[in-house]
Amino acid sequence: MIVIVDLLLMLIDLTYSILSAVIQTILRPRLKCIDGELCLITGAGGALGRLFALEFAKEGAHLVLWDCNAAANEQTAKQARELGVQVHTYTVDLSKRQSIYEAADRVRAEVGCVSILVNNAGVVAGRRLLDCPDELLERTLLVNCHALFWMTKAFLPQMKAKNHGHIVTIASALGLFTCNANRHGSSFESVGFHESLTHELLAEDLDGIKTTLVCPYIVDTGMFAGCEISLIPPLEPLYTVQQSMKAILAEQQMICIPRLMYIPFLARACCDKFMWDFSSPFLGCCLGMQMLQHIASWEVTSACYLSSRMLKRRPPTAISNLHRTSLTILLKNMDQQTPKAHIICCKMD
Repeated sequence: MIVIVDLLLMLIDLTYSILSAVIQTILRPRLKCIDGELCLITGAGGALGRLFALEFAKEGAHLVLWDCNAAANEQTAKQARELGVQVHTYTVDLSKRQSIYEAADRVRAEVGCVSILVNNAGVVAGRRLLDCPDELLERTLLVNCHALFWMTKAFLPQMKAKNHGHIVTIASALGLFTCNANRHGSSFESVGFHESLTHELLAEDLDGIKTTLVCPYIVDTGMFAGCEISLIPPLEPLYTVQQSMKAILAEQQMICIPRLMYIPFLARACCDKFMWDFSSPFLGCCLGMQMLQHIASWEVTSACYLSSRMLKRRPPTAISNLHRTSLTILLKNMDQQTPKAHIICCKMD
């Protein structure tokens, strides 16, 4: 009986979300003003980080730029200052928790409270799991995944106190449905963390804190040099950032770039085995082990499922009756580009 009730509620949610998405597509959401907001961008010395900094500066946001490369970070700051905004730079190693917390304390003391957090920094190993040294694999996980926890713990309390803020996670579309074990396994974890955070904020009725998950395909920044690509060419960095900015300013919860990425993403949710076999050769990605993906999916998506039940105020007793995979697809916030999809999947013994 509980399973039937859950299924009916899921169908109601799905119908409501589709209708809401259609309405929002027709009305086109208004882009919010971020003039005077304080925006912190990690990985600001890289190609995408620099473009994000310039785009936020054009919107009038003051910047706090973090990067482990001081020279590249200062170059970004120089270009941003020419647009007439205040820019503060910090050299931070995101693989070290204490470094993040100390830099966050300095930002609060010297600049103020961050209202927009853009988790853009990322590491690409570019090797198969067995060919990747343990040190490089560990750094990939620390920067791409663990740093998200530490950054959020450092800056979310101030946002919660004011019920105002925006957290942006730059992940990867390849982390949604296919995995190179080291790089895209960590991307899968970052997606799961972001979705769990979104549900947690909703459960606490903190509607003033927005979240946006950006999932681009391979971007031509040089990080993915040597990656075998079959049909879809790499994305231009400027196009990727401009599309991401539209989603951020529209407070869209998720965006995949290009639009084609929504097709395998949604199809995999309905037919996981088929899409795994199909999407990897289609996108030209190597077929690596799914070990890290499975570890991440059990941990973070279980949290997503529990959070979603809390949101609906449903008793958690039904979880004990779930012996296979429970899948809920919630289509929400379709913007001018394409619909957003939440995938909540919980695997229980």
